[in-house]
Amino acid sequence: MYLDLFRLKELPFRLSPDPQFLYLSKHHARAKAYMESTIWFTDGFVVITGEIGSGKTTLIESFLRELDKDVVVAQINQTQISPIGFLQGLLVQFGFSPFKMNKAELLATINNFLIEQYAAGRKVVLVVDEAQNLSNRVLEEVRLLSGVETTKDKTLRIILAGQPELSDKLDSAELVQLAQRIRLRFHLTPLGRDDCIAYITHRLEVAGAQGRRIFSDAALALVHRYTGGVPRLINTLCDTAMMSAFAIDKDTVDDTEVRAAIEELQWVEYAARTNRMVRSEMMVPVLRAVSADAVLGRLYVATDGHTVAEKELRAGRYLVGRTAENDLQIDSKYVSRHHCQVTVSLEAAVIEDLNSTNGLVCRGRRVRRQQLKDGDVIVIGQHTLTYVDERPNRVTASVPTESGVPDPNATGSHETIAGGNGGAVEPANGPH
Repeated sequence: MYLDLFRLKELPFRLSPDPQFLYLSKHHARAKAYMESTIWFTDGFVVITGEIGSGKTTLIESFLRELDKDVVVAQINQTQISPIGFLQGLLVQFGFSPFKMNKAELLATINNFLIEQYAAGRKVVLVVDEAQNLSNRVLEEVRLLSGVETTKDKTLRIILAGQPELSDKLDSAELVQLAQRIRLRFHLTPLGRDDCIAYITHRLEVAGAQGRRIFSDAALALVHRYTGGVPRLINTLCDTAMMSAFAIDKDTVDDTEVRAAIEELQWVEYAARTNRMVRSEMMVPVLRAVSADAVLGRLYVATDGHTVAEKELRAGRYLVGRTAENDLQIDSKYVSRHHCQVTVSLEAAVIEDLNSTNGLVCRGRRVRRQQLKDGDVIVIGQHTLTYVDERPNRVTASVPTESGVPDPNATGSHETIAGGNGGAVEPANGPH
C-alpha cells in the first residue's frame, strides 16, 4: 500500500469504525454529549439519526470505550429480528444462555438482572444501532423494558441510533407511547467545508502525518464538492485519490489525483446527485402511487452452486458485508466488513463498492458503482448476488435456480454475465 510513500503509520481512511480516528465536529460532539447524558438521566430515550456514513457507529464506539467500569453495556447491531429474538439477544449480551426460555422467562430474567445491577450500584445501558430496522413489535418491547424501575429510578438507559427513517417510524401513530418517552433527539448532518478539511487533516495526523500537507487546498475543496461532507464518502474518495498518487509515485495529492479518483469511482457532484434524484421523482408521478413499503426487488446470495440467502429490497439503502451489523451478512473471509451498499428507489437500484479488498465484478469487469439491471449477477469473492427487479411496469427475470443464477431461457432482461462459478475473478486472500 501507500503507507511508506506518504510516511504514515496506518491507513488514514479505512471505512471500519475506529474511535481513535473520530473527529468531533460541533454536531458530533453534541450527539456524543446526548449519549453521555443517558448515564445520569434515566427518564427517557436518546435517539441519534444520520444518513449512511455520517459517523453514527464510530460515535457509538467512542462513547462505549470511555464508559466507566460500573456501566454494563448491551450493544445490539442485528435489528431485523423478532421480539423473542431481540429479548434473547439482549440476555446474551448480559452473559445468559436464553435460547430455551419462553417469553415470560425472558422478561423475568431481564427484569431481575436489571434490578440486581441497580442494587449493586451498576448502571445498565442498551445501545441499538441500525434501529430503523426494528419492527414496531420490537420497539414496543423496548418501550416496555424502559419501564422496569425501582421505587426511585428507571433501571435501563436506552440509546437508539439509525438512519433518518427511524425518526419517521417513531413519529408514526402506532408508536405514540414510545415517542412520548424520547427525551433527546438529534440528527447528524454532513460536515461543512471547514469541518470536512479539518476531518481529513485530523485523520492524517492520527495516521502519522506529523503536520505534513498531503492534500492541496484544491484537492480538499474538490473532495467536499463530491462527497457533500459525508464522512464515509470522504474516506472512500481520499483513499482512492491517495492510491492514484501512489500509482505515479507522488507523495502529495492534488486536484488531478482527486479527479482521477472521481473518474474511477464514477461519481458526480454530491449536489447534482441529490438534485437529479428530485428531478427524476418529478418525472415519474405514476410511481408515487406505489406503497412506501412495497418490495421493489430481491437479492439472491449463492455459493458453491446453492442459494444461501434471499433479501427483499424496499426503497432505501442496504449494507452488504461480513459482520452482523450489515443488512445482508455474507460470512466469508473474502468479504470485507462493509463490502458494498445497494441503494434502491422507485427509479433504479445501484450497487456501490465501499472500498472493499476484493471488490465487485459485474458483467465481466470490476466495478465501483453500477446501476443494476434485472438478472444482473455480481461476484463478491466466492459468492454471487443475483438481482431481480420487481419495480412496477418492469419485466423481471425468473427466480434463480439452485445455483443462484436465473435461467437464461426465461423471459426478461437477463444478460449472460461472466463470473460466478463459471468465471469469477480470483479473490485476494484475507478480509478487508
